[in-house]
Amino acid sequence: MDGLRVDSPAGRWVLAATVLGSAIASIDATVVGIALPAIGRDFDAGLASLQWVVTGYTLTLAGLLLVAGDLGDRYGRRRVFAIGVVWFVVASMGAAVAPNAPVLIGSRALQGVGAALLTPGSLAILEASFAPQDRSRAIGTWSGLSGVATAVGPFLGGWLVEVWSWRLIFLINLPVAAVVIVLTWRHVPESRDPQVGGRVDVGGGALVTLGLVGLTYGLIEGPGAGWGKPAVLVALVGGALLLAAFVGRERRTSAPMLPLELFAARQFAATNLVTFAVYAALGGALFLLPIQLQQVCGYSALQSGVALLPVTVIMLLLSARSGALATRIGPRLQMSAGPVLVGMGLALLSRVEAAGSYLTEVLPAVAVFGLGLAVTVAPLTATALAAVPARHAGIASAVNNDVARAAGLIAVAVLPAASGITGASYLRPAEFSHGFHTAVLLAAGLCALGGMIAALTIRNPPRPAAADAATRPTALPEPITPAAPVPRWSHCCLDAPPLPDPHPGGPR
Repeated sequence: MDGLRVDSPAGRWVLAATVLGSAIASIDATVVGIALPAIGRDFDAGLASLQWVVTGYTLTLAGLLLVAGDLGDRYGRRRVFAIGVVWFVVASMGAAVAPNAPVLIGSRALQGVGAALLTPGSLAILEASFAPQDRSRAIGTWSGLSGVATAVGPFLGGWLVEVWSWRLIFLINLPVAAVVIVLTWRHVPESRDPQVGGRVDVGGGALVTLGLVGLTYGLIEGPGAGWGKPAVLVALVGGALLLAAFVGRERRTSAPMLPLELFAARQFAATNLVTFAVYAALGGALFLLPIQLQQVCGYSALQSGVALLPVTVIMLLLSARSGALATRIGPRLQMSAGPVLVGMGLALLSRVEAAGSYLTEVLPAVAVFGLGLAVTVAPLTATALAAVPARHAGIASAVNNDVARAAGLIAVAVLPAASGITGASYLRPAEFSHGFHTAVLLAAGLCALGGMIAALTIRNPPRPAAADAATRPTALPEPITPAAPVPRWSHCCLDAPPLPDPHPGGPR
């Protein structure tokens, strides 16, 4: 079979299944932040518990993303995608009925496992199913429609929290998942990579996941329990040793989950440094912003969700144009200036006070913030992919995705304590507001650092010869269309990680 066409009925069914599957994870990622104050009130939970509600999900997702992609390549991408959808929904039901914070955190961690199974599979299915000349268009359609799902998330989540209960945000996945399962088994063709050899690197996945758990536990619990407490020290040291063991394992194994030689490419390593800085700032700031809006400014959950809608609208309107501009002039200018614009938007959030208005304080900040993201995200991801040979495009995307998620994970653990927000201080508006202003300025500084790194390290690719330029269009980048069979690592997102899970079409 030559592959499906986007305009064919079969192609549209496959697109529908993958878009809706990605939407399950995208919506959940965006609505949980809006619900955090309500969850904290219901469970009388401190800030550490709310941090774990977010990081529990990100930990398992970041740790297992590459392993899950390998499972799809070996055992069938459609099968693993469907298992991920079912797993995610079952875990969501557990979160919806959780009687206390520990059960909710455990359910969120299980949701992360399901998201790791379904997120890479959606793009891998598109690449394996569509004809080479239609893959770029299929991926663009998938990315755009997934972005719409991300935009709907905060509004829908805020409305459910305000009108009924935060528990319903975990149940909105059920009807969508039922449609996805039916479409997947009826219309999505199965695909595998016959060139995959060796064993699944389960050990590598376990090492990186447990290492992240240890570090995160230590960073979250340290400020409240004391950095000298044995449990905190063991977690921090143990986590660092496990991550070092993961690097050592990947160096020795013949079929590594993470080929470390990719980082020998200066452009690739630099792009991931910029990714880490920008997405750490995003993850930490956007974790705290809904709490500031609701606990300090008196916004309802719905108003809090709508407040961030301009960010998504700006990205949807400008991201494609930003990518086309970077193709014409090279990524260096946008990757240098974009993070600075993001940082300016975050710094403007330090003006948000209890008595301020949305139009004068919040909207200018989120508008500048959204503009900065639109300038940054497309060239950043494209540069990560272009920095390595085309056969490694999938793993390059996967690494960039994981770097973004790990950055957000660490920032959610570290930024509140670094800005003086600990324990139940989020319930004391004046105290939290002071810490929030410090936090967004720290995040702004981190973004500025990312822009500086880009200015010093990112280089524009050589311009094509005039004759070549005259024979091909310059408005859009040349799509990466790997030859069949689909490369082993072509199972992760090609766009930016979702906010604030802050690449599926977002973290994604």
